[in-house]
Amino acid sequence: MRTAYKVRAYPTTEQAAVLNRTFGCVRVVWNRTLAWRHGRYHGERVTTSFTQANAHLTAMKATDELAWLNEVSSVPMQQAIRHQQVAFTNFFAGRAKYPRYKSRTVRQSAEYTRSGFRYRDGRLLLAKMDTPLAFVWSWPDLDPATIKPTTVTVSRDPCGRWYVSFAVDVEDLEPAPATGAMVGVDVGVKDFAVTSDGEKITNLRHLAKREHNLARYQRRMARRQRGSVNRAKAKAKVARAHRKVRSSRTDFLHRISARLVRDHDVIVIEDLAVKNMVRNPKLAKAISDSGWGTFRRMLEYKAAKNGRHLIVIDRWYPSSKTCSECGHLLAELSLSTRTWQCPSCGTQHDRDVNAAKNILAAGLAVSACGGDVRHSGSSRVRSPVKQEAQPVKVGIPCL
Repeated sequence: MRTAYKVRAYPTTEQAAVLNRTFGCVRVVWNRTLAWRHGRYHGERVTTSFTQANAHLTAMKATDELAWLNEVSSVPMQQAIRHQQVAFTNFFAGRAKYPRYKSRTVRQSAEYTRSGFRYRDGRLLLAKMDTPLAFVWSWPDLDPATIKPTTVTVSRDPCGRWYVSFAVDVEDLEPAPATGAMVGVDVGVKDFAVTSDGEKITNLRHLAKREHNLARYQRRMARRQRGSVNRAKAKAKVARAHRKVRSSRTDFLHRISARLVRDHDVIVIEDLAVKNMVRNPKLAKAISDSGWGTFRRMLEYKAAKNGRHLIVIDRWYPSSKTCSECGHLLAELSLSTRTWQCPSCGTQHDRDVNAAKNILAAGLAVSACGGDVRHSGSSRVRSPVKQEAQPVKVGIPCL
């Protein structure tokens, strides 16, 4: 299993200059190679392999115009070519969009393989540097001198913060102690998540809380002259405001996902099409602020790491309109209706709690008939729940 440790880095002035030059070289190599690939395909109707792209990098470094590419380590530039090849492979396989050009105003990064760095006794020495790069280790239970990173990625946020990510191959960990508990989770906008146990996790609305300050910083930046130092300062404040929103949201999602994985052996969620849902102009901002896609990815890797079972049911399953007691299916249920009474058995339902109970029941049915467990959410994956014609049975089945 591969894991990563991301820590804050504090380069010196000389080290920052070397890294900034490396970021620029990586960006130039990526953009020029992408344009060359694009021209070859549309002009000559031929595709480009990794060997050909790597040879093109060598040719670029041999020209007088780009001779300054030889001033930095060649490893990050070769990794950029390799990542671009993977991006094109994913594009032609239908798993990703067409690769885009890199900009100097967004997050910058450079990846080093083992030939481009030396890591001994918790000290990191990158190529073209004479002194180790200082960083702060954030895991007190793990000695940084014991890890053996395979790759090291140095990055800089738009707000000016530096980070180092260590990719480490670790042995499969022992599963966490069994709890015997199962839970269905229904995510929403009003409440971030509602569990089948009746717990409602409040949506903290991280972006909405800081929208006023963010808008104020953006107005200040808009009044500054383009290319001026004052505009750069104002832009850094906008980036810091976005980072605070992102960090608070990520911390919240980590806490919720870790608690669910720690307290339950089986977790059932819906396969939501978040990209399609954000097309709704009335709910796009609220859905994006919730971070449902990130929450699911956290549940996936944390469940795999701790030996838990994550079950994903079909997105078209009518969990909100189905009575969790008798299985009666309503013809219609508007989004504004938060509580409803079953016309068949008379049970009063909270919309979200009832949906979470049905999600758990449907997930256990999927697991029992050999359905899709822990699949990585494409709408083309069809679950046995979609094929089943019968309504949900009374109660929640147990393993």
